[in-house]
Amino acid sequence: MTSGLSLSALLSQALVAFTIECDNEFEHQMPHRTTHFGGSRQDPWLVSIVMWWNLMRFVSPEGIRVAELEELALTETNLNGMVRWGYVTVAPDPADTRPKRPKSASLIRATAEGRHAQEVWQPLPATIEKCWQTRFGKATIGSLRESLRSVVERIPFDLPNCLPILGYGLFYKGRVRLNKERRNSSGTPALPVLLSRVLLAFALAFERESDLSLAIYANILRVLDEKGVRVSDLPGVTGVSKEAISVALGFLEKTGAAVVGTDPSGGRSKLARLTPKGRQSLDSCRQLLQRIEGAWETRFGADAIRSLRQALETLAGDSSREKSPLFQGLVPYPDGWRAQVRQPETLPHFPMVLHRGGFPDGS
Repeated sequence: MTSGLSLSALLSQALVAFTIECDNEFEHQMPHRTTHFGGSRQDPWLVSIVMWWNLMRFVSPEGIRVAELEELALTETNLNGMVRWGYVTVAPDPADTRPKRPKSASLIRATAEGRHAQEVWQPLPATIEKCWQTRFGKATIGSLRESLRSVVERIPFDLPNCLPILGYGLFYKGRVRLNKERRNSSGTPALPVLLSRVLLAFALAFERESDLSLAIYANILRVLDEKGVRVSDLPGVTGVSKEAISVALGFLEKTGAAVVGTDPSGGRSKLARLTPKGRQSLDSCRQLLQRIEGAWETRFGADAIRSLRQALETLAGDSSREKSPLFQGLVPYPDGWRAQVRQPETLPHFPMVLHRGGFPDGS
């Protein structure tokens, strides 16, 4: 590993960077409001393009039934949130005359603001991919796309178009379907779709054998030790929001893998420390990542995985803000919310997609 990063971390950093670029453009083009950074009350609350992939792209002018959405998306969405935030409505189908109509038969329809959001979101993946071709070179992005496609075509199950909203313990809780009918009929997948499906396949392999989710290991457990790390430092060194870190640390404490307390040497800072059980988990997770990547070389071909890694390493560099080419496209617009907050030193080693709006760093 010339970059020192696992394959899953390389996939994550590319996917997170692509998503943030899309999100910055959406924020720039779409009237919206946020909790801390203003906006008009009649505008919808700002969300990530993940909500396009798991909901809004399926909502036609005629509407879509709740049950049909779940079948097409292969993953859950925060439907209640999207209603509350102003993008869609959910109401009984007027044509359904049954006295007791289940919610699964209700129709999801886009609001006027939701239709505007659809118009902004729809071209963004292709637009950002063209930016990447200019920035990194058509050959590099072409090689990345071909390497991802060669892996995706050999995955024996279908997966969502995006990283799912993580469930309890920050585990993947989406669905898989053991056929390729939808994927083969959907044309050429967008680059973030290919990245998502390969990363999800890796996460499924990891979480079949691990008591901890890949999200918790890759982002939090990985940077902890027995001496302790200041909790306030974790957002900068992981690229993950403090809210997502709080969720992950709570789970690690509950399972006995970590403890959070005041600095025994003095001061008011809180430290997160590994327990002996946490050290065992850390070592086991590292070994599991290596085994999976080795198994993938056998399953998909060493040349295919080597080509995929090489393309991703070209994009990610050493993963630091100063030396990673991915950060070249992450300069936010001056009026964007990311311009108003502390910038991370790296990108997440696994997307932290939460119910809060789907942002890939848990924001």
